[in-house]
Amino acid sequence: MLPIANWIVGGTADPAYARRWMEWGYGTSVCVGVAIIAAILARRDPVRRWFSLDPRDDTSALDTRSSEHRESVLTLTAVSMIAFVLYAGVARWVFSGAPLLIDELVQLFQARIFESGRLALPVAAHREFFSVLHVVDLGDRVYSQFPPGWPAMLAIADRAGVSWIAGPLCGALAVALFARLVRLLQPQSSRTFVLGTTALFAVAPFGVFQFASHMNHGPTLLWLLIALVGMGELLRERSALFGLVIGLGLGAAATIRPLDAFAFALPLGVWLLWRALRARAHADRISVVRARRAFWLSGVGVSIPMLAMFYINTRTTGSPLVLGYEVLWGKAHGLGFHAAPWGALHTPARGVELLSLYVTRLQTYLFEAPFPALAPAIIALAFATPLGTLDRLLLLSSALLGALYFAYWHDGFFLGPRFMFAWLPVLVLWTARLPGVMRARWPVTRSIEARAALTAFFVAGIVMSVGFSLPVRITQYRSGLTSMRTDYAQSAAAAGANGALVFVRESWGAQLIARLWAVGVSRSATAALYAGVDACLLERALQHVEATGLRAKAAERSLTPLLADSAQVRSSPWSPDSTEKLLPGARYDAVCVSRINQDREGYVHLAPLLLERTSRNLYARDLHGRDSLLLQEHPDRPVFLLRRLGTDADAPLHWAPLRRDSLFAAWRAGAP
Repeated sequence: MLPIANWIVGGTADPAYARRWMEWGYGTSVCVGVAIIAAILARRDPVRRWFSLDPRDDTSALDTRSSEHRESVLTLTAVSMIAFVLYAGVARWVFSGAPLLIDELVQLFQARIFESGRLALPVAAHREFFSVLHVVDLGDRVYSQFPPGWPAMLAIADRAGVSWIAGPLCGALAVALFARLVRLLQPQSSRTFVLGTTALFAVAPFGVFQFASHMNHGPTLLWLLIALVGMGELLRERSALFGLVIGLGLGAAATIRPLDAFAFALPLGVWLLWRALRARAHADRISVVRARRAFWLSGVGVSIPMLAMFYINTRTTGSPLVLGYEVLWGKAHGLGFHAAPWGALHTPARGVELLSLYVTRLQTYLFEAPFPALAPAIIALAFATPLGTLDRLLLLSSALLGALYFAYWHDGFFLGPRFMFAWLPVLVLWTARLPGVMRARWPVTRSIEARAALTAFFVAGIVMSVGFSLPVRITQYRSGLTSMRTDYAQSAAAAGANGALVFVRESWGAQLIARLWAVGVSRSATAALYAGVDACLLERALQHVEATGLRAKAAERSLTPLLADSAQVRSSPWSPDSTEKLLPGARYDAVCVSRINQDREGYVHLAPLLLERTSRNLYARDLHGRDSLLLQEHPDRPVFLLRRLGTDADAPLHWAPLRRDSLFAAWRAGAP
């Protein structure tokens, strides 16, 4: 809860922390006030009768004895279906059923490659017209930098034209698995506790928005829950085949998010190995055989999805153990304290900053509560009774996940601190356990007044969350990233662009980046050059590199001296694309002035257009005189220029039909 990131000088800070504390102060005061009123009213009828029955201390039963209760299949199915409807509704109404972040978009792009029956596409002769962030187009293959697991799952839904439904389906299955996990963790708990905890998991805003998106954190959690449920069943001395379930869950998670999978695989794998070795001392031969068989079956389960990923890696990156991340960004993309691919130095202090940011953000994004959302879970965990094996494994895996991301350089933030999404089950579980832990630790909390106050406190929090916090968050998400929600197919049809060659006018900065990639400058070096060099100076230097035929390392050596003034550059005040840089005092020639003016007229992002397949158009980045290369390759296609009429993200699209002879004449005349 402490703003540790803000205390570390020169690092990444949380500018919203002070505002959050103010909001938590007001919200907590209201909830406490309601709780006091409820405690006073609880001394009178009929409120007293409402709380007069002593509740069972469900949440203190953390042993592994045989269950006295079972949730019916019908009940769990109903809860999962309700969750699915909720997630699907958010996916369509809030996120427009579209991939909004470049990570989502690129994974859907890879899914469509899989749908075509291929693992990768051939590289275009002039890749600079089509290159986008997070897509590998080095060598002779084009594919996503992300592991193949989630794109493969997305491909199933996308083939039916409903890619947006994949996340909600994963979420609905995760809800059912979480209910089973709660029962395995607490066999003696009542149905009310299990279903109430499951409902909290299902409606937690952090989970709702992730499951409703195209992001890969939801499906990763689904597979991790499969592994955890398999472990719970194995702990109850069930069939050794649950070892296979554990392995399949962990292996499938590793094909989506390897780091998250490793955080859970290490504790579970060590426990399975320890159990198999320790079984030698058992007199019960059946237990010995079951333990050893479960261990070997878990290895088989892990190997099935992992071998599939190794095969795909071999056919794309050229090595079974190399992912697209490393091909694009090099070794710097991995864990460790070193210079990150985008230039910043990742140090232990920065790791602490990032963990601090994740935790303080979770205080808000987990439940959108008017008080620090992690406080109930932290209090419950601090005063809990000794835990069972499955509880300890879950907590150890969650702690290891935090430690791994402490050593990872990127600030993973989208729809909340997404790198910590696998913490959702343990946070929800311990939040729900708080009342029982309090009753077990402090008998005074069993009084009618205390129960009424605690109930009123949380009810007031729910009302404030639903009435105030969530509407603001939903509005924020609905109104964000509007350019990614555009129905380009409908717009193309209205403009009569069908089977055309469409040049997409991106910002000057996006053009510079693509041209740097095209001459072989590495992604990391490109990021450094673009962030540290005046755009016009970079334009002129890049023209020289292209004219002289310099490539790869030679091109980088030619451009690196431009970074000498990197400490002086600032965001360009002339272009609406603030990522373009300006060196004070730099002189802009006619070409640079023209590019700035074109930015002011409006531009479009190319990446979402690469998913548009209804119109049969070929979309390519507008690179001005270089466009002649594509005109010669596609002589029979009508030609359009696509841009926005204005700099607003939702400004109307303008499809300008172009004449080939006019274009060539303008380029021969030296038009910028």
